[in-house]
Amino acid sequence: MLVLSACAGRGDDPYAPFNRQMHAFNAGVDAKVVRPLTSPLKRGKAQGAPSADAAAAPSLMDGITNIGGNLSLPGKVVNHLLQGRPQPAAQNAGRFLVNSTLGLGGLMDPAGREFALTEVDTDFGETLHVWGVPEGAYLELPILGPSSERDAAGRVVDWLIDPMDQWLPDDARVAARAVKIVAKVGKRAKYGDTVDSVLHDSADSYTQTKLLYQQHRRHELGQEAEIIDPYSD
Repeated sequence: MLVLSACAGRGDDPYAPFNRQMHAFNAGVDAKVVRPLTSPLKRGKAQGAPSADAAAAPSLMDGITNIGGNLSLPGKVVNHLLQGRPQPAAQNAGRFLVNSTLGLGGLMDPAGREFALTEVDTDFGETLHVWGVPEGAYLELPILGPSSERDAAGRVVDWLIDPMDQWLPDDARVAARAVKIVAKVGKRAKYGDTVDSVLHDSADSYTQTKLLYQQHRRHELGQEAEIIDPYSD
């Protein structure tokens, strides 16, 4: 926390050269690997699923995405408790219990439909924000994408404190991580047009990505809107 506090005064993007190289790498991985994998799913939804295979793919992906989201809930319960927010912690815990049982491990969502137990998103980056740790400089991570010094540290802690890593046996733990990765691919398919327009069609996709990430993250954390000059660097 002290290191992150010290980093806060070094400007918005002191890692710009590294960040731009990492952004180019991430954009290349997306173009050559991720986008080709998600394109069939996106086409199936856009065309109204004209074949049995196209109809099955979105349904299967939606189910995997739901399971991945359900597996992330215990970690969010821990973070809400660390933030001193028992109400959303209880809501996420109730959602996890209902969907893990009645929802067949999260494949379906009776918690949201029948009990109005919607997910309250959070992570350890937000926990650090609640504790007063500043955002720090912008940082683009390999594969994981846009982040900040505070949120990058938060990702590491989220991995360490995830209760599922403590509860599940080794084989199930590996399977759970695989499901979470596939769920991320499903989200890439769901928001494919938006991702493509920013990542591959922008004149300066790095600056656009950085700007959108910072504005969205600050809005998530309830910070007041800030006027950001995307060409300040």
